Amino acid sequence: MSEFVIHTDSACDLSEETLAEWGVKYRCLTFKFDDEDKEYSNYELGAKEFYDRMKSGRIAKTSACNVDTFKEAFEDDLKEGKDILYLGFSSGLSTTVNSARIAAEELMAEYPGRKVIVVDTLCASAGQGLAVYLAVEKKNSGADLEETAAYMTQMRTRIRHWFTVDDLVYLKRGGRVSPAVALVGSVLGIKPIMRVDEEGKLVKVSTTRGRKKSLIALCEKIGEQCNNPEETTVFISHADCLEELDDMKKYIKSTYGVKVKNISHIGPVIGAHAGPNTVALFFVAN
Repeated sequence: MSEFVIHTDSACDLSEETLAEWGVKYRCLTFKFDDEDKEYSNYELGAKEFYDRMKSGRIAKTSACNVDTFKEAFEDDLKEGKDILYLGFSSGLSTTVNSARIAAEELMAEYPGRKVIVVDTLCASAGQGLAVYLAVEKKNSGADLEETAAYMTQMRTRIRHWFTVDDLVYLKRGGRVSPAVALVGSVLGIKPIMRVDEEGKLVKVSTTRGRKKSLIALCEKIGEQCNNPEETTVFISHADCLEELDDMKKYIKSTYGVKVKNISHIGPVIGAHAGPNTVALFFVAN
């Protein structure tokens, strides 16, 4: 059985330290601000600086990874006789995973006998991070490349994503809400509750009035979608609003008996479209 390496991309919103600890390699999606030519990698700016720039009115635009980026990322492992499992950013939100597929096909032709399996996680942010965590756990249990890939193809449909944003202006820019809805929502304090659907696309499900209610509404999804909520794994990501997560963690612990497994920043790839103070909750549904 050949050794294999798990790869992902920076849309997973896991820290570099966490990925290194888990033995996962990654490639960075990039972004730039509308008033400068410099292109940044996902980890180049701290979360506070990135979101402070957005709050000042600067607009960030993101770019997917190209084929050559993935060929460069994968080739070193293939040369060492290792196979690869790549867990990619949802195809419903980015072309990144398609670039990885093309790179995989070209490299397997160049390295006969080596395997590169690409799994479209249909996930985003720390939901993708949760997919990576599950794959690492499966691999560490002794599963081989094909077994881990099959497991992740099955598990991706059980990873739930629930988001809320603090300011509708960023969704308006992306065309997800109309200018009129954004204006009324801002005036009335209406907060959307959104999820990533079965096609890996972000969709609005409902609304709440006020920030605190929106955060509790995310937590309640655990009880609604888990038969045994105490057994699930929960990740949270946030757009520079860590202090607001204390009540969420306490609610999840007291209501469902679950301790949040991982908390991370929402990186620029997602944050550029969702905006500062976005909060996202992820868990595995039974």
